[in-house]
Amino acid sequence: MTRNKSNVDKNLQNVVEDLEQIAVNSHQAQQLEQQTNDRRHQDALNHDKNHAHPTELLNKE
Repeated sequence: MTRNKSNVDKNLQNVVEDLEQIAVNSHQAQQLEQQTNDRRHQDALNHDKNHAHPTELLNKE
């Protein structure tokens, strides 16, 4: 396992960076929220090898 030399949790650093961003308007707020949702979705895909994307289910006939 690779060890972080600074002994600082990288996930925690990313959360702090995300929280420091301030949305100027509702559109930017929605964009920031979508980025968070996209990262969560990609993380779920990376950790669940048995997960089939909906388009793969449609093509599986």
